[in-house]
Amino acid sequence: MTAYDDTNTFAKILRGELPSQKVFEDEHTLAFMDIMPRGDGHCLVLPKTPCRNILDVEPADLARVMETVQKIARAVVKAFNADGVTVQQFNESAGGQVVFHLHVHVIPRFDGVALKPHTGTMEDQAVLAQNAEKIRAALA
Repeated sequence: MTAYDDTNTFAKILRGELPSQKVFEDEHTLAFMDIMPRGDGHCLVLPKTPCRNILDVEPADLARVMETVQKIARAVVKAFNADGVTVQQFNESAGGQVVFHLHVHVIPRFDGVALKPHTGTMEDQAVLAQNAEKIRAALA
């Protein structure tokens, strides 16, 4: 398996080298808005420990990530009055992973509304900031 590369985008966000719209942070995890959302309120949750994906993460770190995923899932459903939530996690290129730091997608879902395609188009930062504020309010 390929070694962890600490120059990946999420490692840079964790170090504060790149900006993000944070919605939650604790000692072990960070949750922030996906800049190319597949739906309103699409967040990412990642561990602060360096790990490439589920294949090399320590079980305790994975458990902490999943605790945060549950917290964020409940918050996005509340914040957006969603009918449900999709939780996705990809591993290695063949599995659909693009950024090689373990991360979990949390996407509020609505009956009859399909996910937007992953086009690579970035969302307006003002929209991401508004959505992040809704989620932070739901967490309070």
